[in-house]
Amino acid sequence: MQKKNLPIVVIVFAVAAMIVLAGYLVFFHGKQTGGNREEAQADNYEPRLMYGFNVDSLTIVSETIKRNQFLANILQSYNVDYATIDRIVRETKDVFDVRKMRQGNPYSVILTNDSVPEAKYFVYEISYIDYVVYSLREPVRAWRGHKEVETRVDTASGIISSSLWNAMVAGNTDPNLAITLSDIYAWTIDFFGIQKGDSYKVIYENIYVEGERIGIGKVLAANFNHYGKDHVAIYFVQDSTGGYFDEDGKSLRRAFLKAPLNYRRISSGFSNSRLHPVLKIRRPHHGVDYAAAAGTPVMAIGDGVVEYARWDKKGGGNTIRIKHNSVYSTAYLHLSKYGQGIKKGVHVKQGQVIGYVGSTGLSTGPHLDFRFYKNGTPVDPLKVESPPVEPIKPENLERFTLERNNWLNQLLGIESEVKTDTIHPI
Repeated sequence: MQKKNLPIVVIVFAVAAMIVLAGYLVFFHGKQTGGNREEAQADNYEPRLMYGFNVDSLTIVSETIKRNQFLANILQSYNVDYATIDRIVRETKDVFDVRKMRQGNPYSVILTNDSVPEAKYFVYEISYIDYVVYSLREPVRAWRGHKEVETRVDTASGIISSSLWNAMVAGNTDPNLAITLSDIYAWTIDFFGIQKGDSYKVIYENIYVEGERIGIGKVLAANFNHYGKDHVAIYFVQDSTGGYFDEDGKSLRRAFLKAPLNYRRISSGFSNSRLHPVLKIRRPHHGVDYAAAAGTPVMAIGDGVVEYARWDKKGGGNTIRIKHNSVYSTAYLHLSKYGQGIKKGVHVKQGQVIGYVGSTGLSTGPHLDFRFYKNGTPVDPLKVESPPVEPIKPENLERFTLERNNWLNQLLGIESEVKTDTIHPI
């Protein structure tokens, strides 16, 4: 009887031993797997960085500068003593002058993560990109930093029905792009004379910081159709300086701006016999009257030297005349006042504010009477063809051609039936 049961006992013990061994292996494997998982998690650990600090073990308090709030009252609320604050102000002003902190700009206080937190650093954001860090512990010091900037290329297109600005808004495009385009085409297109039906296609940069779009970068290429004519602009770097050129390699920058101010309308044109609105007699009007609000800034249309800034006894009121070169000069009449520092002999730059729209002299309302002279003879400012500045140099022509063809192909790729409510990411 015992002999018959012996094999059964052996089998039972063998099975039990196998179960114990399997359990041990499962447990050991689990320990191994758990260890590997922990190691993998450690390998994949990415610290949370702010302003160059690992802040995982720190406390960050972020606010914005309030009205009448200064560094002293901010830091004192975090128990930073006045002696330390005074040293920061005095010893770090070569890095950043704390008196230039502006209302609305963000700041952060970085504190220890203790039961009684202690302020270690103060960070003030000078702009979306630039910031300054102040160490609140010995040694007191400060340094500047920069956030990582990401540039993304986008495209926009639209047809103008009222204004370029409104077309940008309707197309969900940053309307500041309209300002950029008006600067690029300032010498070739009068953006205060654009027409319904004019259209545009633009390839440009959007700038992002920490995933948030902060503004527009460069326009890389554009085609603005004005009065049925295409005006291409290609960004190209020549001699370490970037500029805009047409498809033939000619610079879009001209010797003279298309208009000297932002105006509402042209109220009177160039004429050899115009009925004077005040004198009620016919006499020559050798200029263009730009109707604009009083105080509108008036700009020099080109580099030059002020010949005079004085009262015109013939009815022009406050008048400025600028000599641009041996051939061309311009005059600006009926100004309410002159720009800062404008007087005889002063050198002015293209686009510099030289005065402000007024109604001085024989005038019925605020406007600018703008005059253009060639070799001393008045000519119609609206018919002056301004010469371009230096084109693409021969040694750069091959590189320009390659870049131009690339941008032109991309512009063609933007759908031809452009609409005011369309924006296309590349």
